[in-house]
Amino acid sequence: MKTFNHTFRFKGLGLALLPFYLCSLLVFSSCQDLMETESNRQVFNPALDQKTDSIFYTLGILKGVQQAIDQYVLVGEMRGDLTATNHYTETDLRELYNFSYDTSNKYDSAYVWYRVINNCNYYVAHRDTTLMTGSRPVARMEYAQALSIRAWAYMQLAKIYGTVPFFTNPITSISEAEEASAGVKKDLRGIVDALAPELEKFSGIGVPNYGTIDAGKTNAGEQKDVVTKQTMFPVDLVLGDMYLETNQYEKAAKSYWNYIRDQHLTTGNYMVVAARGYTYPNNQKFPSDMTYPKMYSTWSGAFRLTQSKDVITYVPMGVNSLRGTTTNLPKLFGWDYYTTEVDTTSIFQGTGVYNPTSQYVLERQIDPSSAYMNLSNKQDYYYQPEGSNSQTVSAVPLGDMRRQYTLLSVTKTDSTFFLMQKYKSGNINIYRAGVVYLRLAEALNRMGYPDAAFAILKDGIGYGQLQSATYTVDSLTHVASGYLRDTTRTMLTTTIPFLSNEYNYYFSRIPGSAQTTSSPGNFGIHSRGCGEAVEGQYSSYQYALMIMKKRAELGNLESGAVDSTFLYGPAAIDAVEDLICDEYALESAFEGNRFGDLTRIARHKNAADFGGANYGGMWLARKLAFKNPVIDLTQERNWFLPFN
Repeated sequence: MKTFNHTFRFKGLGLALLPFYLCSLLVFSSCQDLMETESNRQVFNPALDQKTDSIFYTLGILKGVQQAIDQYVLVGEMRGDLTATNHYTETDLRELYNFSYDTSNKYDSAYVWYRVINNCNYYVAHRDTTLMTGSRPVARMEYAQALSIRAWAYMQLAKIYGTVPFFTNPITSISEAEEASAGVKKDLRGIVDALAPELEKFSGIGVPNYGTIDAGKTNAGEQKDVVTKQTMFPVDLVLGDMYLETNQYEKAAKSYWNYIRDQHLTTGNYMVVAARGYTYPNNQKFPSDMTYPKMYSTWSGAFRLTQSKDVITYVPMGVNSLRGTTTNLPKLFGWDYYTTEVDTTSIFQGTGVYNPTSQYVLERQIDPSSAYMNLSNKQDYYYQPEGSNSQTVSAVPLGDMRRQYTLLSVTKTDSTFFLMQKYKSGNINIYRAGVVYLRLAEALNRMGYPDAAFAILKDGIGYGQLQSATYTVDSLTHVASGYLRDTTRTMLTTTIPFLSNEYNYYFSRIPGSAQTTSSPGNFGIHSRGCGEAVEGQYSSYQYALMIMKKRAELGNLESGAVDSTFLYGPAAIDAVEDLICDEYALESAFEGNRFGDLTRIARHKNAADFGGANYGGMWLARKLAFKNPVIDLTQERNWFLPFN
């Protein structure tokens, strides 16, 4: 892989809209910023007529994403159900948590998103797309990135603020800024209708790859390299999100499938849900028939980029302020990524053992919520007892092992607390394989295929896993091994063709077999935290049983026969959607998605013919009732921040 040995320098990209006045942006002074470029273009009216300009502008656009990412995570997580405040929590975060914010809140800034959008607008308006290298268009991938990042940024704006000023021409003067601020406004559906058609033209296109950038070493001595292709926003994933957010379920599923398929056909990178194993915590009580420890690969790979097949897009932050934009997220969650107090001399000489205690932040401002801990801890872990045959599966209440990695119990100055580890590398994930598959499951479920959605949770979609799944039931308590209907199998062979002859090789796996390079398989996402024995017909994690449990939890378990309507009708779709919602929490807690996941699912429920008027709003309010919010969250108008 090509590695950039020089530092990037760049002096600005244009202007961004902030209501009623103008700000210049991306004026970088550091000569070692990992997202800077060696361009001498001017701040005003820079040209885009050279083949080498695309890299400068693309990295500059990504610089704007870096500057928005802390707000993205905090607005998304503090308003969700997975975080809690403590006596160290600052006022602005506390206001987000209990929905008592106003425009004075420092995390309420539309400007950070318009800064990204206006730079994308400038690139789209001025990029000379006719430039060629031989027969290859020079800027096609970068042009698609500008469209993709612009659409993603507009989505965040609409999810946070509701209806927002919308413009696609670059703002380069105060009069243009005032006109745009007072001009056309669009909600999320309007934004998707305006931007998706142009973005669709680039479906299937790859992302730019500028090799690996040496981002330097942290003060603790850890080397950081930035894999540039993993900082890009794949077009089909952004399209999938746009359609999912606006209840266009089949379009969303097809977009996610297009990305998954193209990873196999064009890159050879198997886009599957990989197996994960864990070293179990020492304080757990293990059954005597359980092999200990079991470990395939460390879960940290999902967050520290050692498993590149799981991380698709991340935002890398500088190792210090001299080497790029920094983030406050690690410290807020309990980890001092930028500490200057670590003695690294003995580490560099190879004679010492690094002690991380100095990087623990007792005064962390964000803790896990009781809702998150309860959800994680109530999960069963499934395993095959030592010496038993393959038809024996036991369950033990160890909880979801993803929580055991995500939250590390640490002690500093006689105080014990949970350190949230996902930001220890100074990176913020946007797309991971597990999350993409969950969004695909969400779309398939609302298309009317809750059994296909459940397959993503339980077995993974693959020919080897699902070839014998035929469902028959005769009583309320019956738990059968199969659950996939013939109509669903047909859909998975044609519309979303995981099981077609053309593609089934990429996803096939004999249940229980280990993942290999030649046969990557596609594991069920729930197995990442609850053991591979969750798969197949012998665990108690079964379709009918989980629907019954979830419907009882939601208060929707009416008496009657377990027939096709019970298993696949509107109430079943609602129940599977809640299972997916739980899995989002287990898989991607604290990554910035949570409040957006909750409101999107609430809109699905409101749009469905089930549960009565404003069923989704009432569902969301119940989810967040433990926070005692100061506003009525049953009303969608209260899901937005005041526009600032």
